[in-house]
Amino acid sequence: MRIESDFLVIGSGIAGLSFALQAADHGSVAIVTKRDISESATKYAQGGIASVFSAEDSFDAHVEDTLVAGAGICHEDVVRMVVEEGPQTIRNLIEWGVKFTTSGEKYDLTREGGHSARRILHSEDITGREIERALVEAALQHPNIQVYEHHIAIDLITSAKIERLQTESSTTEQNRCLGAYALDINNDKVVTFSSKITLLASGGAGKVYLYTCNPDVASGDGVAMAYRAGATVANMEFMQFHPTTLFHPLAKSFLISEAVRGEGAILRRRDGTAFMEKYHKLRDLAPRDIVARAIDNEMKTSGDDCVFLDITHEPADVVRERFPNIYQTCMEFGLDMTKEWLPVVPAAHYLCGGVAVNNEAETDIPGLYAIGEAAFTGLHGANRLASNSLLEAAVFAGRAFRHSSEALKSLQLDQRDIPAWDSGIATNSDEMVVVSQNWDEIRRTMWNYVGIVRSDKRLARAMNRIKMIQGEIEEYYWNFNITSDLIELRNISTVAELIVSCAQMRKESRGLHYTIDYPERDDLNGKKDSFIKKKF
Repeated sequence: MRIESDFLVIGSGIAGLSFALQAADHGSVAIVTKRDISESATKYAQGGIASVFSAEDSFDAHVEDTLVAGAGICHEDVVRMVVEEGPQTIRNLIEWGVKFTTSGEKYDLTREGGHSARRILHSEDITGREIERALVEAALQHPNIQVYEHHIAIDLITSAKIERLQTESSTTEQNRCLGAYALDINNDKVVTFSSKITLLASGGAGKVYLYTCNPDVASGDGVAMAYRAGATVANMEFMQFHPTTLFHPLAKSFLISEAVRGEGAILRRRDGTAFMEKYHKLRDLAPRDIVARAIDNEMKTSGDDCVFLDITHEPADVVRERFPNIYQTCMEFGLDMTKEWLPVVPAAHYLCGGVAVNNEAETDIPGLYAIGEAAFTGLHGANRLASNSLLEAAVFAGRAFRHSSEALKSLQLDQRDIPAWDSGIATNSDEMVVVSQNWDEIRRTMWNYVGIVRSDKRLARAMNRIKMIQGEIEEYYWNFNITSDLIELRNISTVAELIVSCAQMRKESRGLHYTIDYPERDDLNGKKDSFIKKKF
């Protein structure tokens, strides 16, 4: 089966849907998403979206907060661009139907760690769910948008790859993306999606780690596919661990928003001691990398399985009104946050690296764009400032749309030579235990050796094991018919390798990358990005 469109969007969070809604007025759009259209990391974002909306705030202050959090390697031109385009981007979301919480006639702005002012627009404590609701409704009503749910992208289609398949070599002077192959999960068929413009908006890679507050869809698919296609990837060593994920056997890593600390919650040891003041002058509102490392250190020092988040000193009705979803969810687990401390631990949360793009969201493969958590734009540096991610996704969606729609006007492509998917002599597998075993082993390896604190020895052990597992996966991949589990396993193994490779390149500690072998920041040699590109 073959589906043609002007724009192919892989992913259905704020990044993909924002792009699709704008692109649909200029051409046909196909959205490929591997679960229901509303299932994305966006849906689970609690805190909000950062932008300057107050007379007491300023672009310069937002820029400075972002640069400080990024630990010296943010691209300042990108930071300023995103911050200054923020207010109009927010207005676009509002026009699409997003309803942010107000206080009187003004938007209710809150504050999170690393921010010097209240600039977080939110919708109670389910901001992401509200954004996703509005964008999904708008997308489903647009006549030029076709949504393909339960389709998981397998690999990008490129002119160089076609040439290699046909001639066993690649002589094309300029590679170009022509679409993607995707597995129709429900019908067990591979579909060829042919497109003039392909956008990766596939989200992050939290499932590479054993403990994550990401949804199950976050398996790094876009980064892995782009890397295999020949695109440059950058800064994969900077995986942000959210400091406060609910520690409960039934919670499945439910995230306790940073906004709870923004409203006065205090981190405590089991004995009640507040510990953040000895790690940072902002105490509980310190940047996430510092808070996560502090909690990790406290747990290792005490031997406890968790620390505790205390907001019991705030009025109960205020807490329930400000955090209705968090309050209700905790109550379902028998925890009343207005009366008792919440047990919390860090968990893999946000990938600050990704597919390298320019200011227009272009990768170095013509026809291929990347935005959102799948992309490396230069905004986040070595550590993302809270609530800058939704902003980045929406701003770059607009920039990708404007650039790609102009490129589309003069684009002449003959897509008749794109071959259909060939499964060769692959057969159905009767040993799916291979997939589950390797999936579990990669995630445990990454958590134990490439987590919040690293070392050269741990990274070397992780790389050796990942390479061995990759050999097993590749053999399995080519011998048996593909499944969604196998596709995701292949992708997390690729992303795991990229994270370790970039971590081995950085001989210093900076932001989210902390190694006991190089505990200091090296501004002489380390103030640069980590780029990696596949060799063919």
